[in-house]
Amino acid sequence: MSKHTFKTEVSQLLNIIVHSLYSHKEIFLRELISNASDALDKLKYLALTDDQFKKLKTKFQIDIEFDSKDHGYLKVSDTGIGMDEKELSQNLGTIASSGTRQFVDKMTGDAKKDANLIGQFGMGFYSSFMVSDKVEVISRKAGEDKAFCWTSDGKGRFTVEEAERKKNGTTVICHLNEEGKEYANRWQIENVIKRYSNHIPFPIFLHYEETTFEGEGDKRKEKREKKVEQINAASAFWKRPKSELKDEDYNEFYKTLSHDTDDPLLTIHTHAEGALEYSTLFYIPKKAPFDMFQVEYHPGVKLYVKRVFITDEDKELIPSYLRFVRGIIDSEDLPLNVSREVLQKNKVIVNIRSASVKKILNEVGKLSTDKLRYEEFYNEYRKPIKEGLYTDFSNRDALLELLRYRSTKAEGYTSLSDYKNRMKPDQKAIYYITGENTDSLMSSPLLEVYKQKDLEVLIMDDEIDEIVTPTVGKYKDIELKSVNRSDATKELETEEDKDKEKEVKPLLKKIKNVLKDSVKDVRPSVRLSDSPSCIVADESDPTMQMQHMLKAMGQDALQDVKPILEINPNHEIIEKLKSTEDKKVIEDVSWLLLEQALLIEGATLKNPAQFAKRLNTVVARALK
Repeated sequence: MSKHTFKTEVSQLLNIIVHSLYSHKEIFLRELISNASDALDKLKYLALTDDQFKKLKTKFQIDIEFDSKDHGYLKVSDTGIGMDEKELSQNLGTIASSGTRQFVDKMTGDAKKDANLIGQFGMGFYSSFMVSDKVEVISRKAGEDKAFCWTSDGKGRFTVEEAERKKNGTTVICHLNEEGKEYANRWQIENVIKRYSNHIPFPIFLHYEETTFEGEGDKRKEKREKKVEQINAASAFWKRPKSELKDEDYNEFYKTLSHDTDDPLLTIHTHAEGALEYSTLFYIPKKAPFDMFQVEYHPGVKLYVKRVFITDEDKELIPSYLRFVRGIIDSEDLPLNVSREVLQKNKVIVNIRSASVKKILNEVGKLSTDKLRYEEFYNEYRKPIKEGLYTDFSNRDALLELLRYRSTKAEGYTSLSDYKNRMKPDQKAIYYITGENTDSLMSSPLLEVYKQKDLEVLIMDDEIDEIVTPTVGKYKDIELKSVNRSDATKELETEEDKDKEKEVKPLLKKIKNVLKDSVKDVRPSVRLSDSPSCIVADESDPTMQMQHMLKAMGQDALQDVKPILEINPNHEIIEKLKSTEDKKVIEDVSWLLLEQALLIEGATLKNPAQFAKRLNTVVARALK
């Protein structure tokens, strides 16, 4: 027996492992199974490529046994490559290497959240000390006769001595502590493995005793029967070639993954090789997840490393605007014990994320050629897609192609591309209107001049349109212009309109004197043909829709935001108002022009009773 003393304070290192690397103690079983899988992977490769190992008769499998007496033990065995005496000391001696001091220093310094540090020193095995008073590792290297046992209580020393093992491979025996005794339980073991290691590509067999009873009454006897059961799927579905899989295969796996009863709307399966090697399998559900608009939504993408489950709680695996996507990312390049807290800073996952987003958007773009299916998608996910315009500048062009809107000239939804193709030769902008619902916007006075001039206007009735569209600014160098704003009609103004402006100028001054601080300005309107008045927002002010949104969020500091009142110089009311000198008539009509315009835009009048009184006065006067 050879005895060794750890050169580094083990308690400090284990504290880092527990608090910085692992969120749940059951991870130890995932790590042991992963190590076993790696050992099997290595031997399987050698059995195929190295003559020395080709004749080796090995069943590639992992076996788990447990004993629940007292605290008991948990035993994980594999038939993999195994280790000799020197390798046991070296591979399990990382905890005693000079590199461990470097690891501790870095993890407790400013670089604590550098994802590339985690796993760099091979700490996964030592998670077993979270649940164990003592750990034994019995290993026999493939092709050799001797076996050795590494033993430690994790408190300063370890020993290596000769041992007995019939075949090549490694057995890890965890002598469970108070924290770990719950894992000497068949159902707990099955639950952990199905959650974390179900798709390890080697069968995992659980050995257990089952108690049955024979006979009746006084002759009834207890019988304990030893059983062995495979408890994992032993196949990473997403790693299988697409050519082998049918739609029903994808659909069944999706239901297992998502617990959805419907088939997915879209399936996206990718195998990438090159600088990075990874597989992704993404699904878009037919119906939006119930928590899609909740701040604490549950992310739908799981991360695996070499078919080992890492996390399903990391919101950084995919952008928040694609939070409705369900699926899997499986990387061959990430360290297994990468911390969830720092995944977003790891270059590997950042690159996979970037490529995955482009792939998803590309496939959604292909879906858009199927009008009915895309409308099904868009009705569920248009709002998060619009969020992407605001948050994902690098993919903005692709996202713009996915947008669809109602329009004054097209049935159903239309795209920006289709709008562009329908533009008049001399048209300089893509016009749009924002508001609360399609029906009211379609009948808005703000659209009158555009209808008159046969100019198409897009109807944007999602609240988010008010926030996102101004930040986009342009579509393929064509300006997106809101008809809710005062400057939208400058290019539509004619010489005749300028002449009318001069004629109505004295009346505008009278109306402005009546309304005073209730409006920012009173101007002649180019946009109106049938209505006498409308309100618009100044170029730098929030529109009425935006004011409603801000108020709903508790931001009432909008008292200084005044609308611009536009008057139709050609309307009968305005023509008659120009010829009267009755100050009372001018006052009442001026207020009514503003108040009716506010009502059309969905605003709440400050004094409805005063509005009704003025209206009654004007009606009574008209009936004389």
